[in-house]
Amino acid sequence: MLRAAGLALAAMTALSSAANAQTTWPQRNVRFVVAFAPAGPADIVARLLALQLQEKWGQSVIVENRAGGGGNVGAQAVSRADPDGYTILVSTSAFSVNLTLYDKPGYALSDFHTAAVATSSPNILVASPNLKQNTLKEIVDAAKTENFTYGSAGIGTTPHLTGELIFRIMNKVNVPHVPFTGAAPAVTATMGGQVPLAWVALPGAFEQVKGKTVKGVAIATARRIPELPDVPTVNENGIGDLEAVSVVAFYMPSKTPMDIVEKFNADVNAVIKSGVLDKGFAAAGAFPMQLDQKQADAFVAAEAKKWGDVIKQAGVRAE
Repeated sequence: MLRAAGLALAAMTALSSAANAQTTWPQRNVRFVVAFAPAGPADIVARLLALQLQEKWGQSVIVENRAGGGGNVGAQAVSRADPDGYTILVSTSAFSVNLTLYDKPGYALSDFHTAAVATSSPNILVASPNLKQNTLKEIVDAAKTENFTYGSAGIGTTPHLTGELIFRIMNKVNVPHVPFTGAAPAVTATMGGQVPLAWVALPGAFEQVKGKTVKGVAIATARRIPELPDVPTVNENGIGDLEAVSVVAFYMPSKTPMDIVEKFNADVNAVIKSGVLDKGFAAAGAFPMQLDQKQADAFVAAEAKKWGDVIKQAGVRAE
């Protein structure tokens, strides 16, 4: 009897210690593994949040770039990390897209909890200043008899998939895709008329649209954005109901205790809600998001399905 009581007490003590360790997380340095090279959207958002979180936690937040495989290398590394909350993946919408784009991405949705979705950047269609068509509807109608192409930052990016969805799937017009090595070259080529159109995430074309060196044709948001009030939405063109964004999100291995995941989510949302990063996000062309942990998981799952369906219908594959 005494022995059973002693074992029960020991078990309760162990559980209490484990729970206390989790609720007081973090107790040492936290590592953000950014799945892309420095200076990209994921890297910028990770570093902005790292500065605020280490002040909040009293622990260092180390940002490590693990680029490769379109984001797959970093995701694979974190999926195999200890699920203790100290190694966190930072990725873009590539995390959701790559699950279908690649035959073997090296990770599954079930390998992770979405710890936070920090920012989103809408996708925007821009056109050469000399293009005679001024609206998306005019372009879609003209594409039935004329030859158009559109550029993007590369195969499998959400702007590329937005183009496939609108042109090929929703409106049944053939507008071939021209992949570039990034948004900047795609927009530059559009400015110069080498390609008439480009779908890019907003940061890649914001200044050019404001400066009118390219036409802002349509933005894939539910409503016009105040920063570009003259650019209509895709929906306003009567082309279809569509909202397409590129996000930056944080992921923890699926076996990480949920109280750690939820604490991280709450802390990130508290920093975002404070507004201290609004200017930094805006400079990166990103808009803050605040989703609780369950909403974040649901959002990423919905994005994986949406883009997965587009990839399958359009026959897009990674090169």
